[in-house]
Amino acid sequence: MEIELIDEEENPMLHRTDVRFQLTHEEATPSRLSVRDSLAAKLNKDAEEVVVRKLDTKYGMRKTIGYAKVYEAAEDAKAVEQDHALERNKITAENADAEEA
Repeated sequence: MEIELIDEEENPMLHRTDVRFQLTHEEATPSRLSVRDSLAAKLNKDAEEVVVRKLDTKYGMRKTIGYAKVYEAAEDAKAVEQDHALERNKITAENADAEEA
């Protein structure tokens, strides 16, 4: 699996960078978690700081266009992202709730 960054847009108010990327793969579309881990490695970030929001593969193609949000810290992701997005990316929201208490 090869990842090519298409566009990066800084969003300083939310402590993140919005990233669009193209993924080239040999087999079926890779799982969201494997894409997240590969993207995090490419950007030198921790996997919990990357939230993959969208993966779009055209039928029969070996290329996928994706959109992800890359946060400065995992706590920023937990504070901003919706619960279902955190769950899909296997980022536990309970930790953020425990820190606030």
